[in-house]
Amino acid sequence: MSYFIDTHCHLDHQNYQDDLTGVIARAYAKGVQKIIIPAADPHDLPKAIDIAQTYPFIYFAVGCHPYDIEAFDLLMLQKALSHTQCVGVGECGLDYYRLPIESKREAYKKAQKEAFIAQIELALKFDKPLIVHIREASGDAFEILSSYKGLRGVLHCFNADSILLGLSDRFYYGIGGVATFKNAKKIIEILPKIPKNRLLLETDAPYLTPHPHRGERNEPMHIPLIAQKLSEVLDMGIDEISQITTQNACELFGWH
Repeated sequence: MSYFIDTHCHLDHQNYQDDLTGVIARAYAKGVQKIIIPAADPHDLPKAIDIAQTYPFIYFAVGCHPYDIEAFDLLMLQKALSHTQCVGVGECGLDYYRLPIESKREAYKKAQKEAFIAQIELALKFDKPLIVHIREASGDAFEILSSYKGLRGVLHCFNADSILLGLSDRFYYGIGGVATFKNAKKIIEILPKIPKNRLLLETDAPYLTPHPHRGERNEPMHIPLIAQKLSEVLDMGIDEISQITTQNACELFGWH
């Protein structure tokens, strides 16, 4: 059996509250050896920590999604970073997909940038990788990330914008269920341009369920479907995809 690491899975989501044990068991049966819960909403951080403390192969990161910056609490995040199961900062970043009316737009972007930069500085201070969310904001995100030379991390749910390939000296690229969608032309075209030693697998579960399960709740057990798609596009064996992406995840998140 091939083995995998799901580098981005929201096990702390309410959609799993009734059958979390089963979700984790199904993932493990499919060869998922490690899972990272990226804290997106600070309100859910205690739940993420509790899950990681219960299952030794599950880890978490501390952060605040750009949609949740009203709950941003730097001191709370900083305190959680000392936990032995904490492997990163995020998910954090910029998301301009749902912009407010024009008169409030610049203030909205400014607030997102300030929270993003605060979390970047936190990652640098604690020498942790950054888990980055970018949607409709590649230019601003690239400019900010490029200005911090010691920064490293992963571009979660890589949006296939070629400008972001300019970060491949320090950043990895999270590939998820979107790559299996029938309209995934953009990500399929750019996949061969990503250095192999920068590829990571992720589900972003319960979101972005891969084909042929679209419309269902996503689970980390679907990681092999994403790996299979990479295998087809990159003309590599599934075992090689497993080995490369697992090694990449271990290098980024400090598992040796």
